[in-house]
Amino acid sequence: MLRASNKGALKNIMEKVPYLGKEITRWQVGKSTFLAFPEMGARLMHWDITLGDGTMRDVIYWPALENLDSFATVRGGNPVLFPFNGRCFEGGEMLFWRAPDGVRRPMPLHGVARQSRFEVLRCDERGFAAELVPSDETRASYPFDFEFVVTYRFEELRLICEYTLRNTGKLPLPWCAGHHFYFTLPWNEGLGRGDYAIRIPAKKTLKQDFKTGQLGGGPSFKREESLDNPLLPDTLHTGLTGNTVVFGPKNQPGEIAVKLGVDKVPPANSLFVTWTPDDKAPFYCVEPWMGPMNAAGHGVGLQWVQPGQTQSFIVEVGIK
Repeated sequence: MLRASNKGALKNIMEKVPYLGKEITRWQVGKSTFLAFPEMGARLMHWDITLGDGTMRDVIYWPALENLDSFATVRGGNPVLFPFNGRCFEGGEMLFWRAPDGVRRPMPLHGVARQSRFEVLRCDERGFAAELVPSDETRASYPFDFEFVVTYRFEELRLICEYTLRNTGKLPLPWCAGHHFYFTLPWNEGLGRGDYAIRIPAKKTLKQDFKTGQLGGGPSFKREESLDNPLLPDTLHTGLTGNTVVFGPKNQPGEIAVKLGVDKVPPANSLFVTWTPDDKAPFYCVEPWMGPMNAAGHGVGLQWVQPGQTQSFIVEVGIK
């Protein structure tokens, strides 16, 4: 696990630190310490907080690595999902989509951003802003003229992340982006997943058929559900009646709140995904998305940015 140093007086600082032969950036904001690699995928890597007794609590999980060869696919931090979430399908084949020009194109799992280079536009004590630098691989999957900027603002017990997509070309841009937060769980010594509960304000759930990419109905859940429920992983929670998912140990302080957008009721097709690979993983993912996976295939949740226009997607994560 990558552990941030939080020694000394708590104050707001930003500094570069070495990590496996590269330089990443560390922010200390009051009790919180954030680590990110803005130049590589605009990736938030880790977040921990110093508790009143001097111990540290991991909020965003990051594993121990030997090298950065597979940085883009590391299960940790918050990978940027752009231009599309999850798996795209075209003609029944996964990881392809048909662009508006009629051409069948490759589309990696979760899009092109997490493996792309970003140019840092701003990096200071408040956070950073970084713009995706298109490559030949990016253009082969997403053949548009655009500016995609990821902006993070860090506060003592909160972060805010905004995606901004500007259409600089002459054709409408399709997108359906999202986040893939890996939250450390459990974060209390002596507790297991069954001691944690999640509250999701959703009227409907969906599942994706991994063979065809089509969406179907999902399981039913109580308003407050235990995180050891085996039906939660790979479920899409939509028909949102509120913009905030809250989870944490039952009847204890320190819950995590994840907000999707700035409106009390998010857009109709926006959703949260709950995912973990198995019940032994040291993390649990709660993911705010603009819409479901394969949006380019079925059209549900797909957004269009007209030439010369800009759209944004904002999420917030805080400790209650």
